[in-house]
Amino acid sequence: MDDVTLILSWMEKGQASSQELLDVVYEELRLLARGKMAGERKGHTLQATALVHEAWLTLGGTTQKRWENRRHFFGAAAEAMRRILVDHARKKSADKRGGGDHVAKFSEELIEFSAPVSELLAVHEVMEELEQEDPEVAELVKLRYFVGMTMQETADAMGLKKRTAEGIWQFGRVWLKQRLG
Repeated sequence: MDDVTLILSWMEKGQASSQELLDVVYEELRLLARGKMAGERKGHTLQATALVHEAWLTLGGTTQKRWENRRHFFGAAAEAMRRILVDHARKKSADKRGGGDHVAKFSEELIEFSAPVSELLAVHEVMEELEQEDPEVAELVKLRYFVGMTMQETADAMGLKKRTAEGIWQFGRVWLKQRLG
């Protein structure tokens, strides 16, 4: 049993706090967010740290939640990050159509998101259909595409062998290509 699953178990029994969970997962979430957002155009205003904080608040922050294990927690975190990135992309798209030119200033260096806004929104649009068709594939796609986990990290988070995760990822990529044209 890893540290995250152990703390989640303790939380359920009232023997640990959400702060203890945050202490264990914060850097991992931040690294995942950084990896996902690396390599994008100049002037991007969303930071990895901000993404992690937004995701944490979306997950309930200090409110007690019931997370079964590491996989369940990181799946929920992936979904939260996906929604935040999509909302950010929608706002960016609206700004291009005259919504305003204000760019927020942050103290940390700006982190860039690697997918074009149009691609991010297109993938988001078909994710609900994929979730209905195959929830496991949808979860893996979220972890890989929206959170930016490596294949090994994704396999570990989902409790799969790396080879199995690679096969699911291959199917998910083909499925997305077909739906997105």
